[in-house]
Amino acid sequence: MANLIKSAKGMNDLLPEDMVYWHTLETTVRHLFTRYGFNEIRTPIVEATELFSRAVGEVTDIVEKEMYTFNDRDNEKASLSLRPEGTAGCVRAGLEHGLLYNQQQRFWYSGPMFRHERQQKGRYRQFTQMGAEAFGMVGPDIDADIIAMTARLWQELGLSDNRLELNSLGTPQSRQAYRALLVDYFSAYTDQLDEDSKRRLHTNPLRILDTKNPAMKALVAGAPSLHEHLDTESAEHFAQLQALLTAMGIEFVINPRLVRGLDYYSRTVFEWITPDADLGSQSTICAGGRYDGLVEQLGGAPTAGFGFAMGVERLVHILKNRALVPAAKPMDIYFMVDPTQVVAGMAFAEQLRSALPTLTMIMNGGGGSLKAQLKRADKSGATFGLTFDNPQQLTLKSLRERSEPVVLTPEAALTQLSSHLTQKA
Repeated sequence: MANLIKSAKGMNDLLPEDMVYWHTLETTVRHLFTRYGFNEIRTPIVEATELFSRAVGEVTDIVEKEMYTFNDRDNEKASLSLRPEGTAGCVRAGLEHGLLYNQQQRFWYSGPMFRHERQQKGRYRQFTQMGAEAFGMVGPDIDADIIAMTARLWQELGLSDNRLELNSLGTPQSRQAYRALLVDYFSAYTDQLDEDSKRRLHTNPLRILDTKNPAMKALVAGAPSLHEHLDTESAEHFAQLQALLTAMGIEFVINPRLVRGLDYYSRTVFEWITPDADLGSQSTICAGGRYDGLVEQLGGAPTAGFGFAMGVERLVHILKNRALVPAAKPMDIYFMVDPTQVVAGMAFAEQLRSALPTLTMIMNGGGGSLKAQLKRADKSGATFGLTFDNPQQLTLKSLRERSEPVVLTPEAALTQLSSHLTQKA
């Protein structure tokens, strides 16, 4: 026997037993986004590498170390990448199709992303994100509206104990002055920096503030505060955002070390943190912020932007751990057929499905005696077994309770199953 081929490292299978959690989450998110006026957009999984190097930042971990990049077979000089995040593709699509110029737009998206990261609980190399992006609105009101939408999502999922953390990164200009202060500060302690921080010191020093290394906690705590160096407009924007969230009853914590890992952010950034301890360092389940310079950076006119993404695998893990999603409903019927009546039986099964559109029914496959079919029915988890004996007679048997089988005409079987579906609804 040949050796079994297993999935590539970091690539996860989603098994049938988990799909009830995925479907519940996806349906809840889709309905919520629609209620807030967001329209779905779907962009390609493969994009030009330049899109991400220009949008995310050439000196970010994502672009430097984590992207899956390869040459285009039609043009070996062209570089393509599997998308590592969703915002850049939304901006590219909006620009390419003329959806952003002098307009307000609200998009939402869902799909797989790819990063070659160290695999951990809640973090995979292929992972799914759902997110939303809003364009053309400069004030803190859209920041607050979108954050409120995420807060409502947690309420609807039963996850109201998530913690909201906020920060403001100011404008690129004010951040550049702050960056120089950070370089000066951390340069005096290079012997205390880990290897990642040494590498970031002269390329992206703000990312040092976001280190997860506990040995650097005290050093980072002593670094200059970005809030003391915000430009006036950014400080006012942040103060208004806080007032709006407070008025809406949304609690938050200001985290001056929250910087996010993507270079395109400016002013507001936020993260939602789960208290679920078993996710460890992967406790951020939703994050985003404002990126007012990104559209211009990718070739468009200056356009304000605000958005976020959430990790679906992490949320599914939490929903499953907390048993917040009801178990999938069992199939109504396992349909069995006397081996001499297969043609008529299958025809009747389709008539039954047409007459009762909400009926869930497994049709016995692979033949077998009625005794063998009944064993399959017992293992199927269906509520009833329905046997087609002949065109005038069917036998209905409960697979969950000890009761005598009931012999029915086709018309009576239809009536009884219709009654069952009414009670189930």
